[in-house]
Amino acid sequence: MSAVAETATGRVTGIDDLPGDLRFVATLGVFDGLHRGHAAILRTLSATAQRLRAVATVITFEPHPEAVLRGVSPPLLCDPAERLARLGDMGGDLVVVQRFDREFAAQSAETFIDRLARGRELAGLVMSPESAFGRDREGTLERIRTLSMERGFALAESPSLELGGERVSSTRIRQLIEAGRLSDATTLFGRRYAVIGEVVPGDRRGREMGYPTANLSFAEPVVLPPNGIYATRVSWGGEDPLHPARTADGVASLGVRPTFANDGPRLLEVHLFDFDEDLYGQRLRVEFVRRQRGERKFASVPALVHQMDRDATRAQAILALPVGRSTEPVRLPAN
Repeated sequence: MSAVAETATGRVTGIDDLPGDLRFVATLGVFDGLHRGHAAILRTLSATAQRLRAVATVITFEPHPEAVLRGVSPPLLCDPAERLARLGDMGGDLVVVQRFDREFAAQSAETFIDRLARGRELAGLVMSPESAFGRDREGTLERIRTLSMERGFALAESPSLELGGERVSSTRIRQLIEAGRLSDATTLFGRRYAVIGEVVPGDRRGREMGYPTANLSFAEPVVLPPNGIYATRVSWGGEDPLHPARTADGVASLGVRPTFANDGPRLLEVHLFDFDEDLYGQRLRVEFVRRQRGERKFASVPALVHQMDRDATRAQAILALPVGRSTEPVRLPAN
């Protein structure tokens, strides 16, 4: 954090509520996922703010602009609470959560810049080549470069980040996760993929089989990998998702539970090892460490329980591996 921002750290609801007499450098975007491409932009923001002795300010939007403009938003890569925590952790001295509606979307790029600078000093703006804002996305990098000279603020360009010959983007990561390519997604994220959901009552069938599970419900659609069994790390509580009060290892089932129904809803259920407490109402962060197998229909409940025993043993073996080696093969006895 820059020294000049020590007293300005925090979150603001809306650009009109930014402190008066603030000298700041801003970048704006949805920042869904906070992947390595976003991290590069935030590094540029931090460096530019340091150079200009200003507060590094991140402006993000709620709800997702696609929900307002097209009636549907893409499934989330990052829970909103985790997104805000990561924005601050990755270089944002001040985080603005701007309500996005049709009135906000209709303003021109010039109007937005003038509104942003009203009563305060806009020292700079950070954009990537793909960045654009304002009505019909008219505020492109080239247009804002001209506007910056007219209005007297600095414009810093953060080059696009490419890995594997392609630009790192939220769209690309969604495709990788949905295809089950979690290792590739991890490379673009810079961390393992995780979802956050609230624990809700289930049918208690897992408990009857000796594997009580936390059944997760999501307030908004989230990106999920293919159905199957996963070794997971789980956390909950604390001041935010990056600073949990509790952690546990577990094994998760994602799917429709075909042994019991042919057309059931898609559910994420997590069994926590060596844990037997009430979690109803808690928001659990479930990190997908490794997919162990696909979803299968079993001929009987005893056959399913036998496989669940093997799944649990395999998950514990995977989670016991040193960091960075959880993709290594784990072999169990054939019985």
